[in-house]
Formats: sequence, structure tokens, C-alpha cells
Amino acid sequence: MARRTFATKTRPVQKKKASEGGVDVHTALKKLRESARAKFDESVEIAVHLNVDTRKSDQNVRGAVELPHGTGKAVKVAVFAKDAKAEEAVAAGADYVGGADLADRIKDGFLDFNRCIATPDMMGQVAQVARILGPKGLMPNPKLGTITTNVEAAIASAKRGQAVYRAERNGIIHASIGKLSFTDQQLIDNLKALQLALLDARPKSAPKGVYFKAAHLSTTMGPGVLVDNDRINPQSKYFLMQPSVA
Repeated sequence: MARRTFATKTRPVQKKKASEGGVDVHTALKKLRESARAKFDESVEIAVHLNVDTRKSDQNVRGAVELPHGTGKAVKVAVFAKDAKAEEAVAAGADYVGGADLADRIKDGFLDFNRCIATPDMMGQVAQVARILGPKGLMPNPKLGTITTNVEAAIASAKRGQAVYRAERNGIIHASIGKLSFTDQQLIDNLKALQLALLDARPKSAPKGVYFKAAHLSTTMGPGVLVDNDRINPQSKYFLMQPSVA
């Protein structure tokens, strides 16, 4: 019996589209707006999966970056300082300034602030409330610029709006890049600043190859939207591009 043969068609190689594994940033923002149902101005948040092993101390990724358009959130700042630096903090617009008295208030449950700054000579007072501030992500840290003698600049930067990031155990970073009331361009500008900061913060000991593994955009109450990896990776020529121009 003669063997039957079948002709096979070869498919032409196509250019990569954002739909393969995710959407471009512009489409993701459109989806977030369409799915928004909350009666308040939701935050726009990003979850970025980095190729790092945070169990290794030299692969921790942590820092803060000032966003071009801020986060849209009112920021209350508490400052541990004394004498001239305390006066500088008050003049710069700090909401709460103190030393042992501020530590005592925190011990009693006071946490009505979003950022905590301290001068190096006040870290003894801060250490007394480290177990309270640490789990809340409020512990002053030199990598965040919140342990400093330049109190005025630190307060101004915090008030303008920063994205504070820290890789969790699985290498995922969560950060807010603004509000739904922001324009797409404002959100994209903020996203660009964050991604470039994360690239700069790449540990030298991180595994070679892909650094940005995946990213999802979401709102406070809405579902996440997977973003095409090339559109979220500053090392890609497609970074923040729309499919029509790729």
C-alpha cells in the first residue's frame, strides 16, 4: 500500500507583538480604567518580578525613587532630630519632630505618618521603636535616604512623592506609580522612573540573563493586567512602546 504524504505549510516569521505574554503599557492602563468600579480615586500599582535571590544578602533590592508626578498621596513625615536639625525639619514642613518624646508616642501606638526620617545621632532613639517601625516599612534606612543629615532635602523629596521599593522573598517588588486620575503619560513617566531605578539597583551578583521576569499593573480594587515583558524592560528596544510602532 502506497504511503500517503502530506504537504506542510511554513509560516512566515512574524514580529513580536505585545499580545504574546501580555499587553503593552498603554493597553494595560486602558484595561485598568475600564475595570475600575471603586467610588474613590484608586492607586495604580505595579508588581515587578525580578530575577534575584533575596535569601542572599548581596541580592537584596531596596531603595526609593522620586517620581516625576508624585504618587498622588498626601505624605506625612515624622523626623527624629534635635536642636538645629529639629528646627530645620519644622521649617521644611515635617509633620512631627521629636526624639525620646516621639519614640514614646510611637510606643503608645502613634503611627499617623507615611515616612520616618532620622539624623544619624538619633538612631539610638529610633532603635527603641525599631520593632514597631520595621514591619510597617517605616524604619529609617540609608538606602532610602531616610537616615541623613540633610533633613530638609529628605523631607522635600518625601513630600513630592516617592516610590519606595523592596524585593520580597520571591523577588517581587510592589510599588505605587500614581492614581487613576493621572493621565496615561503621567503614569508612564512615573513607571519609567521606577523601572530605570530598579535597573540601576540590579545587584552585581544577580543571575546573568533576564533581570525583569514579569510585571503586572493593577488598581487598588481591580484585577492585575500582565504587561508584555519587552514593554516593561528598560533594556529592551520596545520599552514602553505601543504595538503600532514596534
